[in-house]
Amino acid sequence: MDDETSLNIADRQTSLAPRPPAMPVHEATDGVAVPAGHLPALSLLLTGHIIRDGEVILLLLKPSLWYVVLASLRVSAAVVIATIAAIIYLDANVRICTEVATFVIAGRLTWALLGWMSRLYILTDLRILRLRGVFRPDVYTCPLRRIARTRLHVALRERLVGVGSIEIISADEEIPDGMWQVVAKPRWVHEQILAAVNRAKQIGRMD
Repeated sequence: MDDETSLNIADRQTSLAPRPPAMPVHEATDGVAVPAGHLPALSLLLTGHIIRDGEVILLLLKPSLWYVVLASLRVSAAVVIATIAAIIYLDANVRICTEVATFVIAGRLTWALLGWMSRLYILTDLRILRLRGVFRPDVYTCPLRRIARTRLHVALRERLVGVGSIEIISADEEIPDGMWQVVAKPRWVHEQILAAVNRAKQIGRMD
């Protein structure tokens, strides 16, 4: 058997060999959690401005859409209770009360949706960031080496829908400096943050 025949057989065997399944983006340990095409243009624009040259994005995600519901829950419940009380105890017009309550709840949901659209969470090999702000962008950033600890907080209402929040506490302050609110797969996200912080601190000790 000549060399050319051997190469052809080897190529054919390589092409027929089973390939490992592609890892889903949300399970990648060093990839982007949300495809760029699914992010609002404003978020992408802000990301391009705040990421430094040579900085590697490890995680890029938005809050779960449950953020809209959970952020509006308290106001919506208060409006419903006030409406029922007005109808029962003040003998108010049912239709007018219902229309006012619907308008207020819809307004609160709209505001929460705008807040969701403006939020973006970014983890790089150097920093952890949070972008928010409907009319005026607010950027929170903390170097990974300055993070004292992180804390996973899952309230009852968040646990019911499978989301959670992550508090970021710097070495300089006792109170949480920043928070990633209502993220999907909160335990997995928290693990990625802890791993990035540990890597950054190990590199810092070696320098």
